[in-house]
Amino acid sequence: MTAPVPPVEYRTTDITGIEVIRPLWNRICDHHRIRARTFRAFFEHTTFDDRKVYFVRCAETGDLRVDLACDPVAGRCVGYCVTSLSADQIGEIESLYVDEAYRSQGIGTALVRRALAWLDENGSVENRVAVAEGNEEAFPFYRKFGFYPRRTVLEQVRGSAPPQRPET
Repeated sequence: MTAPVPPVEYRTTDITGIEVIRPLWNRICDHHRIRARTFRAFFEHTTFDDRKVYFVRCAETGDLRVDLACDPVAGRCVGYCVTSLSADQIGEIESLYVDEAYRSQGIGTALVRRALAWLDENGSVENRVAVAEGNEEAFPFYRKFGFYPRRTVLEQVRGSAPPQRPET
């Protein structure tokens, strides 16, 4: 017998309510830190306050929305989706997380649908989502919404470049 699905309520905020996601964001950062093969140090040193500065900048130069999935019985948020819309109308799902105990119940799907509807309503001309290296298992989830890899961006790990040989 499966456990009953806890009730979930959805609500929306903006940058003024970003602190609500701090504990969940810390969990997604841990998730990425554990799975990262190359950029583990990035996730070990990036804090929510660092990310919050970025979110504030997104809100100041465009628009930012935070969709929340909350369990009213437990009295806490169990999932979120942060979405930005740049001044040139590029939409991006910046961060998405659902608490492990609440996964496979359609919460992530509902959050992304809400985010994409908001982007459409606000005239986005292109929508993106970046998936961290080591988290490729998220690709099938995003494919459900029409997201596919378009390009691969390689970053150099600082201090790992091979020494340059002198030209002869």
